[in-house]
Amino acid sequence: EVQLQASGGGLVQAGGSLRLSCAASGFTFDDIAIGWFRQAPGKEREGISCISSSGISTYYADSVQGRFTISYDEIKNTVYLEMNNLKPEDTGVYYCAAEWGPCIDHGYYESGVDYWGKGTLVTVSS
Repeated sequence: EVQLQASGGGLVQAGGSLRLSCAASGFTFDDIAIGWFRQAPGKEREGISCISSSGISTYYADSVQGRFTISYDEIKNTVYLEMNNLKPEDTGVYYCAAEWGPCIDHGYYESGVDYWGKGTLVTVSS
């Protein structure tokens, strides 16, 4: 059974940092892309970052480019999202997601997702 377990959310002040983790089980990180979606209060869920199994291909939404870094640990089969210089507008529920195929560098969309993890809440206070 494929499972994605997200963790690492919490409350942080603006300018602070958090690291989210997505532990994958039930499949190996082979020809699959794992990433993160975010749903802010009152807004639709948006894809903010993904990474391919090769670790070479990544995608970042404009809203997080330069502040967030996605990476994966092949041994632990875990993807991390390092979030720096957090802003109040980064507040939301963050969902880990996976899809067969590569992470494309021009967008990350719900329609392509094959597996979802439960969300983890990130709250950034001003």
